[in-house]
Amino acid sequence: MNNNQNKPSADENSHLMGRAGRRELWSWALYDFANSGYTTVVQTTIFSAYFVGVVAGAAQGVTPGLSTLLWSLAIGIANFIVMISGPLLGAIADHRACKKIFLLISSVGCIASTALLALVGPGDIWLGMVLVTLSAIMFASGENLIAAFLPEIVPEENMGRMSGYGWSLGYFGGLLTLGICLAYITWAKQQGMIESQFVPVTLLITATIFALTATPTFLWLRERAIPVAWDKSVSSLQLSYARLAHTFKEAARFRDLVWFLITLGVYQSGVSTVVVLAAIYAQEVIGFDTQSLILLIMVVNVTAAVGAIICGHLQDRIGSVPTLAISLIIWIVAVLAALLSRQPAHMWIAGNIIGVAMGASQAVGRALVSKFSPTERAGEFLGLWGLVNRLSAILGPLSYGLINYWSDGDHRMSLLSTLSFFIVGLVLLSKVNENRGKAAAISSSEIMPDDFLKDSIK
Repeated sequence: MNNNQNKPSADENSHLMGRAGRRELWSWALYDFANSGYTTVVQTTIFSAYFVGVVAGAAQGVTPGLSTLLWSLAIGIANFIVMISGPLLGAIADHRACKKIFLLISSVGCIASTALLALVGPGDIWLGMVLVTLSAIMFASGENLIAAFLPEIVPEENMGRMSGYGWSLGYFGGLLTLGICLAYITWAKQQGMIESQFVPVTLLITATIFALTATPTFLWLRERAIPVAWDKSVSSLQLSYARLAHTFKEAARFRDLVWFLITLGVYQSGVSTVVVLAAIYAQEVIGFDTQSLILLIMVVNVTAAVGAIICGHLQDRIGSVPTLAISLIIWIVAVLAALLSRQPAHMWIAGNIIGVAMGASQAVGRALVSKFSPTERAGEFLGLWGLVNRLSAILGPLSYGLINYWSDGDHRMSLLSTLSFFIVGLVLLSKVNENRGKAAAISSSEIMPDDFLKDSIK
């Protein structure tokens, strides 16, 4: 008789222990795969360059500096809205145990608004800005919510690795979407089509891939949170504000989390700028066309995936803070290389260094905030992570856009502000104590009583 016959499988053991099995872990990571096509096509590569060059291009009577500023404003407005709503949404999701429902709503919203971007043509500046803003709001909300599942599905010692796998899969998701778009654009150009004819189709491709590849997440990812009982005379909105007020009042107890969030806000301003303006820089300064931009970003996605995997493992070995310091140094080198680029070959080198740095810093940042967050309030604290990300996504691109506008389209001068974010972030990181931050998260496990909530909302 087989002695293992009645033993539960690895997935069943994980279920019994309350942790995720392999299928569920993959379903969580696949969401990064699914939504990365949106950022890669809409915010980073095809649509961003299309908006600046065609929708709000010189043929529409818009100056180069103003078109870049308008793009930065659309992204900034979206991130401002998510900055305000993110922590509140996370708090509601925590106490009602409805992260998965909110994630579904935000995903459908992002997919639909991305598809509607196919309606934007030359001169449709305001329609383009409205739809980009809406899609970015939905995307960012979903990004916060999927991150809030991380402390529930893996133990603390594996968070860095799991976060790295997610980011790595995300870059391959972006690579797949870009690859399909490139194949279509190549065919379309052979048929004599122009940008205003083939770019809209790439947005429909992106929306379709997002919808299909996100499906496993909603089939297999479990909502492990338990709804928190509260006095029904207190509304969910009031409760959420009370919890957030309590979180900020407790800042002294989580001083390393707070200090890291400040650090994150600074260096992430640089990362956000690169994400939404790198293709514009390559197009306007180096002279890349649409196909060259796609090829560059495809290769960058591969190096970013490698960076995410390596640093995901590295932070579990040497710690998240030292690993992040290494990634910020790589960022500084990457931006300097872009500043010094004078021809496409130089930009290819800079782009691949950017890829390694991006994969590393993104994976490490999410995992470190998760380590500093009490498990039962992960949604709320990851909402703060999202708030800081959104603030940086306003400050970084907007500073670039304003400098570009004031300097009559001088992208190299604008990029200097991006470099400063990484340098200052590296200095601030030296104040973060990783062991102390993790200890504070472990020691904080209480749930607020109703009396506190009532006092908080009076």
